[in-house]
Amino acid sequence: MFKRFTNGCVRVVNRWLPDPFLFAIILTIIVFIGVMVGTQQGPLEVVWAWGGRGGTGDGFWGLLSFSMQMALVLVLGSAMASAQACKRALAAIATLAKDKKSAIMVTTFVSTICCWLNWGFGLIAGALLARAVARRVKDVDYPLLIASAYSGFVIWHAGLSGSIPLQIGAQGGTEILGVNYYAGTMDTIFHPVNLGMVIVILLLMPLVNYAMHPDAAHTIVVDPALLVDEAEKEYKIDTPADRIEHSRILWVITLVLGFFYIVYYFVQKGFNLDLNIVNMIFLFLGILLHGDLRKYVDAIADAASGAAGILLQFPFYAGIMGLMVAQNPETDVSLAGIIANFFTNISDEITFPVLTFLSAGLINFFVPSGGGQWAVQAPIVMPAATEMGIEYGRSAMAIAWGDQWTNMIQPFWALPALGIAGLSARNIMGYLVIVTIFTGVVACGGFLIWGAFF
Repeated sequence: MFKRFTNGCVRVVNRWLPDPFLFAIILTIIVFIGVMVGTQQGPLEVVWAWGGRGGTGDGFWGLLSFSMQMALVLVLGSAMASAQACKRALAAIATLAKDKKSAIMVTTFVSTICCWLNWGFGLIAGALLARAVARRVKDVDYPLLIASAYSGFVIWHAGLSGSIPLQIGAQGGTEILGVNYYAGTMDTIFHPVNLGMVIVILLLMPLVNYAMHPDAAHTIVVDPALLVDEAEKEYKIDTPADRIEHSRILWVITLVLGFFYIVYYFVQKGFNLDLNIVNMIFLFLGILLHGDLRKYVDAIADAASGAAGILLQFPFYAGIMGLMVAQNPETDVSLAGIIANFFTNISDEITFPVLTFLSAGLINFFVPSGGGQWAVQAPIVMPAATEMGIEYGRSAMAIAWGDQWTNMIQPFWALPALGIAGLSARNIMGYLVIVTIFTGVVACGGFLIWGAFF
């Protein structure tokens, strides 16, 4: 019964899921119409909000700064994962996979841990691990293996590179409608309930993924010839310029400077994470692991192609975000407000974060960005949390969990892993429907416990 349902999801997704960029275009049209109907604004007012109202910093170009941060998370994490030291470590981990069951479970478990540490690193490391596992276990279903690698991404926003907890935990908090809101990482990322939900998913999701493995007649295996890694690039050092590029002295000086700042940052700020310091850590870890500045430059160049989806699609999602928050000047009504207020008005202090989580999951289809999600929902959720006496950390993490939850069936963030795997979103999304249902149950239960006992 379970596998029939999974196979049905796979068939539906393969038939109906468009390319992620077309998905963004279709969502733009849907939201455009929804704004006109829901807020009673005319098409000219709506298109003005979509484009950014003539350069006011919102709308189509409203996520440029955050887009750069997210692109760096992906590129820096990818470059680090491509280091030979990381590849050797992943190859060693792949030896733990002896059969189909262990192949799926090891890939899921390790990719989840990596995504919690850094989502860009986890996306690439998980895909590379899946390829290494597929080389060893010939009869494992390859699309499910890649889906298992991507499924670890479902906890990224509860981890060390989560944009929402890092924004609200930044020095001085974050300003929303003229009010500063602050919740430290001990109240968000390292809160016992948040960690508990992560651990439940870490331990149970490998079993869920293996339960979806198709029978032999429906298993799709990969041609081993497609999994051969390119040989490591060899460098000739013939000229003074070559010797400068491969200079160990410059490499050491760069590392000393970077890690000295990182240590001094934590001495001055305490364990206070934000996106910039997280990116700096992964930047200098990447330089360290590559062992050579020229090699790292080339690794960044290779990884940058993986950010193409961000560069192309983020302006459209910023435009959608501008549509979602566009208010009718006479009634102050926005489409995001309509959706979020629906859940807010039917909740209490226990159920409010659960319903915030559900509404965030819905809005994430239209704004698949942690920063965009925060921009859309925080102006509604955080003032309501103040009024209801709900701690800011729990409210912020409800948005964060909703954002990461439906990423499983929003293909945008799967692009880097799919590129490495040589698959399309259609090949894996059917399996990820099941992951979405499972993690949704865990998150709802976790937020009810958080409200009732903490």
